[in-house]
Amino acid sequence: MSYKTILVHLDRKDIMKNRVRIAASLAKSEAAHLLGVSTIGIASTQSSYFYSPQDLAFAEHMKYLRYKAGQFVEEFKEEVKGIGIEDMEGRIVDGDSSAGVCQLGRVSDLIVIGRTNLDDTGASVTPDFPEFVMMNSGRPILIIPPEYQGESVGKKAMICWNGSRESIRAVADALPLLKKADLVQIVMFNVESESDMDSDAGGADIEAYLKRHGVNVEVMPPQKSRDIGKSLLDLAAEQGTDLLVMGGYGHTRFREFLLGGVTRTILESTAVPVLMSH
Repeated sequence: MSYKTILVHLDRKDIMKNRVRIAASLAKSEAAHLLGVSTIGIASTQSSYFYSPQDLAFAEHMKYLRYKAGQFVEEFKEEVKGIGIEDMEGRIVDGDSSAGVCQLGRVSDLIVIGRTNLDDTGASVTPDFPEFVMMNSGRPILIIPPEYQGESVGKKAMICWNGSRESIRAVADALPLLKKADLVQIVMFNVESESDMDSDAGGADIEAYLKRHGVNVEVMPPQKSRDIGKSLLDLAAEQGTDLLVMGGYGHTRFREFLLGGVTRTILESTAVPVLMSH
């Protein structure tokens, strides 16, 4: 398995630059097609129900949104050409970011997005953007925090393992990165309380599975914590981790997400890139 199409979400240059750099680096190492997706933020078909075509103010606003989306695409093209990526394209999608990224993400192998900053009043995405894409695209998402300065991801990876369906889905989706890692560490929290985990075997089964794929892996001592999200981020910082791999938990109802506490903490606070699957 390898990533042959990598999608990266485009928005303001100051917050997407590191995200695009990492996506381009992955595309280069995987010989993958790099697709940059910018959205206008509103669907024309939906807006026609609320605004008349003769509404000049709204027409000008839509023109501005398309111009801004086009700028994001041009900045993306300029950036990746400078990195030496030839197999790439930029796409402007008519619609909001969540739906637009999911639509094209379903025909991609990996979706690269940013961590939502709830304090950013100029953000072009809704606060639930990462959750929505994770839950609705059917593809793995790689979240790059805007402050992340690393040249690559995955040299030293950490898997948060609990034996669940979501957890193994994330591991399988991350295999192209895990195979290239210098070291992959498996960490487990509160093993005795995990219904999907064999507390006697611990991480032995997932360790054997990964070794068969040629992954250099080690199982860390079992951890205990009441706040797994915070403890996981602290441990990752302590170990010098540059990629967290974990399942994303939750369910959707009218686009309101009731997420597990660990998932919520990671999505809001991580300073480390995270590959997450549902």
